[in-house]
Amino acid sequence: MKLRHTLVALLYVIHAGFFVARVDAQEVVLKVHHLLPPVATGHAKLIAPWCERLAKDSGGRLKCQIYPAMQLGGTSAQLFDQVKDGVADVTWGVTGYTPGRFPKVEVFELPFIITNAIASSQAIFEFVQRYDQDEFRDVHPLAFHQHGPAVFHMRDIPVNTLADLKGRKVRAPTRVTNKLLADLGATPVGILAPQVPEALSKGVVDGVLFPWEVVPAFKIDELTRYHSETDPKYNQLYSSVFFFAMNRRKYDALPVELRKVLDANSGMELTTRFARAFLDGDVAGRDAAIKAGGRFNTIPATELEKWRTLAQPVVDGWVKDVTDKGHDGKKLLEAARALIAKYTK
Repeated sequence: MKLRHTLVALLYVIHAGFFVARVDAQEVVLKVHHLLPPVATGHAKLIAPWCERLAKDSGGRLKCQIYPAMQLGGTSAQLFDQVKDGVADVTWGVTGYTPGRFPKVEVFELPFIITNAIASSQAIFEFVQRYDQDEFRDVHPLAFHQHGPAVFHMRDIPVNTLADLKGRKVRAPTRVTNKLLADLGATPVGILAPQVPEALSKGVVDGVLFPWEVVPAFKIDELTRYHSETDPKYNQLYSSVFFFAMNRRKYDALPVELRKVLDANSGMELTTRFARAFLDGDVAGRDAAIKAGGRFNTIPATELEKWRTLAQPVVDGWVKDVTDKGHDGKKLLEAARALIAKYTK
């Protein structure tokens, strides 16, 4: 009888072990949501390869279901809340699409602060760890990054000097960039990226500020004729801040071995990978405009120096706004500049 009970107990333990092993071996599918179409750099060169690496490194246990172009509903301005609330497990979006929500990291949107996308992306990642964890405490950040130099893509005229911008309706992506364009004499029009093609085709805007990489996705090469770049030796006119984040509860619920896979595919390495992919996308976007017969010009550093002087109130205004919210705006600006210098090569 005792032997029988022992055998029954042993069988129970074995069965329980198999059950636990089966539970641990279950697949986890992450719902990944973002704002751009599948042909865009963000989907094709950033998110899809990331998902492939997760699947490979986890032996097929960690997979993604990607929902591009806001297929889960809502607007691109709601992506951060969607990942915070669990509507999606992972989202990729732009902090500047929700004005005032991320006042500290907004420092990386200021005019002429960025040297290059890789350096600034790496700087942002360290900046958030050291100075800005509170703005992202409701999610598990995976990466941050920025894009390459902004270009004026105009329908009817090129931009060579400030006079060419006067009164022109130009699309801007964020609160800071709207202020910058206004100080430069343009009429800023704040619309989200997916609305740009219609705005250009209907004449709602005369042009847009976009990096090259996004040109093919929104047919900017077909909708504009003139492409005005800034001197590549001069700091960038602006750049947006992108976040790639995961729902914190979803991350915490992952088995330890899957968290390790995720951790190995996030952080500074992923931040750098994303920035490089965007710079590669710039080459493809510019090639598309060349093939479309676009006309190109470069705004020289001597002209940009005038712009920088005019843009100083934007920087000063940001410092005041952030300080009024209880942060040390001057210290944060100095920290951002120091980190960008640290990573600039």
